[in-house]
Amino acid sequence: MKLLRAVLTGCLLVLPALAIAQDVKIDYDKAFNFAPVQTYTIRIGTAWGNDLSQRRVLEEFDQAIAAKGWKKANEAQADMHVVLHGATSTKRNVNTFYSGMGGYGYRYGGMGGMGTASTTVSEYTIGTLVVDMFDAKTKNLVFRGTAEDELSDNPEKNAKRLEKASDKLFKNFPPTAKK
Repeated sequence: MKLLRAVLTGCLLVLPALAIAQDVKIDYDKAFNFAPVQTYTIRIGTAWGNDLSQRRVLEEFDQAIAAKGWKKANEAQADMHVVLHGATSTKRNVNTFYSGMGGYGYRYGGMGGMGTASTTVSEYTIGTLVVDMFDAKTKNLVFRGTAEDELSDNPEKNAKRLEKASDKLFKNFPPTAKK
């Protein structure tokens, strides 16, 4: 019985980690032709208050876009303007674990059993990054990528999660126009 309780408790503690797996979404203008785009600018649009993190994100996405063959240019000469936005939010997870047998209650001659309930509340921080790309000529938004994941107190873990998000966001980039 103790082993069963330990296994159930372990499963309940792992469940929140599975529920907050990295989420990456991409949307783009299906009519926009990315083929002629050769140059871009990149900047932080909405700062999230951590200068080190902002520089890491800027560098990671700059490298990912450059790896696709685009060249960095000044604003007047760029074909595309890339603007990065970031935000954090605190989430709470509440887990209740019941042990023992509750019985049938006191009504109708039933016996009241002894049971216990233990509730734990855990807080975690979610980071959200948004990559917006605007056509320099029309100023229209033509690409939006969002990545959301739990942030760690360990900067190395966050760097790995950032790299993973970048890989997912730019895996099939630039998108091809649909006919």
